Order: sequence, then C-alpha cells, then structure tokens
Amino acid sequence: MKIEQIYTGCLAQGAYYIESEGQVAIIDPLRETSPYIERAQENKDTIRYIFETHFHADFVSGHVDLAQKTGADIIYGPGAQTDYPITQAQDGQVFELGQVKIKVLHTPGHTLESSSYLLLDEHDKPHALFTGDTLFIGDVGRPDLAQKSDLNQEDLAGMLYDSLENKIKPLPDSVIIYPAHGAGSACGKNMSKETYDTLGHQKEVNYALKAKDRASFIAQVTEGLLPPPHYFPQNVMLNKKGYDSLDQVLETGLIPLSPEKFEEIANQEGALVLDTRSPQSFADGFIPNSIFIGIDGSFAPWVGTLIPSLQQPLLLLTDPGREEEVITRLARVGYDRTLGYLEGSFAAWQAAGKEVDQISDVEASELASKLQNKETVSILDVRKPGEYTSQHVVGAQNFPLDYINKHMGKLDRQQPYYVHCAGGYRSMIAASILKARGFDHIINVLGGMAQIVETDIALEEQACANS
Repeated sequence: MKIEQIYTGCLAQGAYYIESEGQVAIIDPLRETSPYIERAQENKDTIRYIFETHFHADFVSGHVDLAQKTGADIIYGPGAQTDYPITQAQDGQVFELGQVKIKVLHTPGHTLESSSYLLLDEHDKPHALFTGDTLFIGDVGRPDLAQKSDLNQEDLAGMLYDSLENKIKPLPDSVIIYPAHGAGSACGKNMSKETYDTLGHQKEVNYALKAKDRASFIAQVTEGLLPPPHYFPQNVMLNKKGYDSLDQVLETGLIPLSPEKFEEIANQEGALVLDTRSPQSFADGFIPNSIFIGIDGSFAPWVGTLIPSLQQPLLLLTDPGREEEVITRLARVGYDRTLGYLEGSFAAWQAAGKEVDQISDVEASELASKLQNKETVSILDVRKPGEYTSQHVVGAQNFPLDYINKHMGKLDRQQPYYVHCAGGYRSMIAASILKARGFDHIINVLGGMAQIVETDIALEEQACANS
C-alpha cells in the first residue's frame, strides 16, 4: 500500500494517490490530469477509482477529464447529483483496491453530500481518513456554503457536529487525517500549515473537536466567518455539470499574439489584460488598464476573488515561457476563456512603440518621514480585517483587497493614496485595479507592513496599541 499526497501550495489543496497491487484510487484531483496519469504509467498502475469528497467550491476538480482518459469510476457520497455518470455511494459502502479497502463515511455539514473515505489496510485495520473539507488540521470546514431557504449555516454546523461526533471521533486515535486543504484556503478559518496529522493529536489541539457540546460547537465554527469568494458557487456548478477538457482550454489559449493583434482582440472582444509578472516589473511599466495578479503568489484565488465572471475573456502578459502555467492555473478555478498571450512579453509591447503606464512607489521610510513631518497622507491598508486589527499605521484606512470592487466608490479619484499590504503583492494588485478605474494618484509602499514595522512610525503605532 502506498499513499502519496500531491499538495498544491497556491491553492493550499491536497490530492491523493493511493495504490495497492497496481490498482489506484485518486482522491480530489486537480484539473490537470497529467500528474496522476504519468505516475500511473511510470509505475504500471491502473487508475480504478476517482473519489470526490464533495462538490468543491474553490477549484475545478479534474475528475471528469481523468475519468474520460482512464475509464476510472467517479465516486461521490450520498445525495450527489451530476450531469455526467457517477457512482453515488451509500454510507458505509466499501470499495476494494488491491489488498486494501476504502469505506465511505457520509459526513454532511460542510456540504450535504460531503463524505470522508476511510482507508482500511491489508488487515482491515483503519489506517487513514481522507476528510475533504469536513475536518482540517486545526479546523473544520465552513458550514455556510450549502445554505438553502430551509437550511442555514447553524443547521449545517449542527450536521457537521454530528458527523464529527458519530463518524470520525470514534475512530482509533492512530488514524491519519488527510484533509483537502491547509493554511491559506478560504474553506476554513483556522487551518494549520501542517498537511496531515493523527486523529488523536487533533482531538487534543483542534478547537472544533474539543467543543463541550453541540451548541458550543455551532457558536465556535460560525463565529467570524467572512463571506466566501464570489467564484465559489460558479466552481460548484462546473463540478456538478462538467466542463471543457483542459486540453481544449490550452489549445485555444496558447496562441501567441503580436502587439497589434493583442490590442485588436482586446478592443474587439472586451478582453481583460491580465499581467502575471512580478510586482516590480509591473510597476516599472505595464499596458494601460491592465490588471496585475502575479503568478508567483496566491494567483488563482485572487483571480477568482477579483474577476467577477468565469466567462470574462482574458489576454495574458506573462514572463516568457510561463504561458501554459498561467492558463492551467486559471483553469483550476474555471477561467477558461483565455484568447491568447503577448508574444515577446512586455518587451515586445515597448518595441512596438505602444503606450505604457507606471505605478509610483516609495520606500516605507519615505512614508514614515512624511508622517513625521505632519504631511497630510491618506493610507489604504488592503490587508484583511484581522491583519489590520492586530497592527496598523495610525490613521490608515482598512480597505481589504477582497472587497475593492464593492467599496471603490468611497474613494476620491483626485486624492493621492498610499497603498500597502503585508509584503507588496496584494498592494500592487490593488494599485493596478485602482489605476485601471481612473485613480491616477496611487503610490505603492514597497515591502508593505514588513518594512513599515522597521520605521519610526511603526514603532509609534505599536506603542499606542499597547498603551
């Protein structure tokens, strides 16, 4: 028996490759199928099952493509309804895989069809539990994604409590918990950076497993839940209904375009120009009205959070050689309408004599100097509310990037704004969006809060917070 966790950091997502006697089960695969198929071919394994723990909201699963390419059965838990063939498993149903077995445990709460999969070893001993979004390391799944007119988040939290108490906590403490996500995912609020643990240890440290009763559990898991990103329901529907093959998405997106053709398509198709280079490269020069979301960061979640429609046509400006990577990572969250990329990247745009825009930036020390000299400065802190509350520059306005499209109308286009986040990635995204919407006096604070805390103003603010 072999268990391999295939972890994708940018989505904080874990897929699993389970093998016994050459037979393989894949749990919660990402959209690109090659990692699983190539492993199977190298090891001369046969992919027999694709287990889905639930209808994922934060990414498009690769189950449909993988089933078509391998002939494997797609397994969902009780109640799952799809527009493509699946095996809808019953609670307690057992699937044989070589010398091991996989037992279905229906664990509703995060969603109604949510199921965990218990791996029984060669001696029928519980060995590992693949919990999806039911149980994380340090947390449990948020109970607000499957609300209906007759079902609110408190109802779902109650179901989740019952699932944990009746299906998971009675298992041996030695069982290894393998969740679908880790720290950084929006599917929970207190997830650990660790990607697996024993059930026994989680009973000791996971606040949700230590709740004294049902009412306490419901109160704890529903407290402080931020609204889910708007792309979540769209991804759920793709996972239920199916989607275009990633091969087709790559074929239509990997089209090199000259600066002239790039500009023509942008105008004709209403395409959004998405610049995925580094923050500093973007600041130094970019195509006017383009939006920056750097590939070397939490790229896909921010795309999903900030670009409202999965149907939005996209044109890409990437570092040379990274075009396929960008298109693949867009497709992971359902953005399939890439129309091509700028051949030669930004250098080709400049060489063609096209118009260029820039973002002004300052060192944190320069911002501190302005504040010390009592200059009137408007500061936008685009971090999350919790980050802002823990420590912020006195007088800074919390303007979370997650809600920038909603709250932009509160800003004055004629006023200069100094924008910062924790390290510079999110602030450059915010600056690009504001610049594209006609805010021409945006200044990015280099290094964000990490550099601000090294200045006098940061020390003063910290002192005020402690007084």
